[in-house]
Amino acid sequence: MTEPARILVADDDAASRALMEQILAEDGHLVFACSDGAEAIRKLEDESARGGEFDAVVSDIRMVDVDGLEVLDWVHKHIPETPVLLVTAFGNVDGAVDAIRRGAYDYISKPYDVNAIKLVVDRALRHRRLAAENRRLKREIREKYALQNVIGRSDGMLQVYKTAARVALTDATVLVVGESGTGKELVARAIHTASARNAGPFVAVDCGAIAEGLLESELFGHARGSFTGATGARRGLFEEAAGGTLFLDEIGDIGGRIQGQLLRVLQEGEIRRVGESASVRVDARVVTATNKDLAEQVKLGRFREDLFYRLNVVTIAIPPLRERREDIPLLAEHFAARHAGERGANLTTEAREALLLWDWPGNVRELDNAVARALALNPGGTILPEDLPEPVRARWQAQRGGVRAASSITPPPLLPPPSLPPQPDPLLADHPTLDELNRRYAERILRESGGNKTRAAEALGIDRKTLSRLLREE
Repeated sequence: MTEPARILVADDDAASRALMEQILAEDGHLVFACSDGAEAIRKLEDESARGGEFDAVVSDIRMVDVDGLEVLDWVHKHIPETPVLLVTAFGNVDGAVDAIRRGAYDYISKPYDVNAIKLVVDRALRHRRLAAENRRLKREIREKYALQNVIGRSDGMLQVYKTAARVALTDATVLVVGESGTGKELVARAIHTASARNAGPFVAVDCGAIAEGLLESELFGHARGSFTGATGARRGLFEEAAGGTLFLDEIGDIGGRIQGQLLRVLQEGEIRRVGESASVRVDARVVTATNKDLAEQVKLGRFREDLFYRLNVVTIAIPPLRERREDIPLLAEHFAARHAGERGANLTTEAREALLLWDWPGNVRELDNAVARALALNPGGTILPEDLPEPVRARWQAQRGGVRAASSITPPPLLPPPSLPPQPDPLLADHPTLDELNRRYAERILRESGGNKTRAAEALGIDRKTLSRLLREE
């Protein structure tokens, strides 16, 4: 159930004040009445000193000594997110409109229209709730993409942190390089979040996924009728990112025409919409990323040298996961906690060993997927080597001497000949539901434990009662 709104009412006319109290109380609001503006300001100060606040203020404009405009000015200065509704006598609308220019949310005319009052107050409260929700979401985004949330303690990642933190304080163009899956967009978002532009938008576009003709319109916008299907004018992403950051991922995949247009934007700070001749000023910081060697692309004539140097003001190189193995357990635990949620998760020592032995060609993204898969297969939340992808598990087993390396062994006789297609895991063959998959997995572990439920429960990281529930015995 929604908490009742706390509304402060200020009016030196006792009859008007009592009527306003009654109207607002009918909608379930908690009303605090003041007989003049000075008392209203004192209540606001006392509430702020206690760490509380009112959800809205309704104040008459004309009051002796301290009037409604002074109440408005105090609120606008100290608690600007609190909406102020000013009450004005009929015929004094000009003064109320002037008050709105000074920061009032809206005004209410006397004599009172009960339905109009309720509508305006409800709209003001809804506006406050949306503003509070927007602030909360922005705070969560800042926390999520803060630099300290880029996981890793290796020397390579420490250098990434240092460079990103320094460049975030500037408006310099940044080029983030690294293999696919290393977290280039996460670093770009962290730079934006740590910058003075963090209140503005972060707009990301995958340049490699959009055809060049469409990418031009996507980045720079277009005029109505500029091409088939352009039924109306449209702003481009450079304009959408005004005051914030535009992240151009896979910048190495853009064609020569877009390269020239992008160079002009970086040099002049202007874009030209498709189908228009006039230029438009833009104010967006540009951060780019690529998994290609742009210097080599320049030598091959596939990327403009002048654009390369414009983009390459500051370069941040993210090392692949195989070159910072000490970060693998940290990342795995981070992903396990995120995917498991409230039920919690942990990795066995053997699972950590298996993760450290794998080279992770898909980098952080591959590790994230491996952890998510392991938790999907293991309802107990304890990740075992058996829960990891087959190649990861096979290398771990080979290292432990359980089997020889794949390059030096012949297939065991029980396996189908190499020419035959691999047999699907019976657990997954018929695409079971997650509940059915959990039951089958529990049955498999029970069989491997010789029917001993205690040992099977320990292997699954759960108690016997949970095991029985998975087996649908109760």
